[in-house]
Amino acid sequence: MKKTIKWGIIGLGKIANKFATDLATIEHAELYAVASRNKENAVSFAQKYSAKKAFDSYQDLVKDDEVDAVYIATPHSFHKEHAVLCMKHKKAVLCEKPFAMNLHQVEEMIAVAKENDVLLMEALWTYFLPHYQYVLDVFKSEKYGKLLQLEADFGFQAVYDLESRLLKKEIGGGSLLDIGIYPIFAALSTLGMPKSIDANAVFFETGADSECHMVFKYHNAKAILKSTLLEDTPTEAIFTFEDAIVKINTMFYQPSTVSIFNNGEEEIIDFGYSTIGYNFETLHFNELLRTEKKESPIMTFDFSKKIINTLDKVREVIGLTY
Repeated sequence: MKKTIKWGIIGLGKIANKFATDLATIEHAELYAVASRNKENAVSFAQKYSAKKAFDSYQDLVKDDEVDAVYIATPHSFHKEHAVLCMKHKKAVLCEKPFAMNLHQVEEMIAVAKENDVLLMEALWTYFLPHYQYVLDVFKSEKYGKLLQLEADFGFQAVYDLESRLLKKEIGGGSLLDIGIYPIFAALSTLGMPKSIDANAVFFETGADSECHMVFKYHNAKAILKSTLLEDTPTEAIFTFEDAIVKINTMFYQPSTVSIFNNGEEEIIDFGYSTIGYNFETLHFNELLRTEKKESPIMTFDFSKKIINTLDKVREVIGLTY
């Protein structure tokens, strides 16, 4: 019999609800405990998703011996602190993206994971989605030749509320860390680290970036990337190969379809998703935990460091500091 993984969740916002919804579809896994700084929120969330325990303290959750793994869904600026807390209590950690606020923090988290011999992984769920893995296979096999250009965007019109998490610079708000990470991920997972980065940004009065345009240049390719909280954009990823165009259709970062334009024809591939999509990374993580692995072979520490390093470099170019 497979061991049932007992999960805890720290931070009970929108993403935590999606994670909990998909966790319920996974065999040999259960939501055991949740924690919020607000007891009412914790109790309400626990009741909604049938968790056995609700805590108003993160410390109390990580002290519970029954908890095997913790999903961290607090604001970006708290990721390192909460991940370290969990790992020092020997809990495996699946931490929402971005892993932390900068490369130094990410390196510290990885060091703590190694010191405590626990599993740590960045929850960049797109990497594990079947449609994205399909496109990566097309890229690696050079089925349509080499990749010449990537265009990827992520944009929506955010409510202009100075108290909103998205607009608060001090907790990592703004378009770059929150949604710009997805177009950047698309570039790094295919073309790798760029030779040079051009970028410019627009800012809210809070100092958080409202929009960011980026061009990553490579030896024989380029990536044109955009994140914005000012307008709804197609939110597509378009891969131009030598012999075909492969497009991940709208909301490319979540379950979607893939269009292949080749010889004047369009083929649409539907992957038959039946969940929100968070189950794929969770299944992967559960297997790593059962087999006592301490690092994902897909979402490696090295790749997480490349992502945060690139985010740091873009921030440097646009003059964004936290």
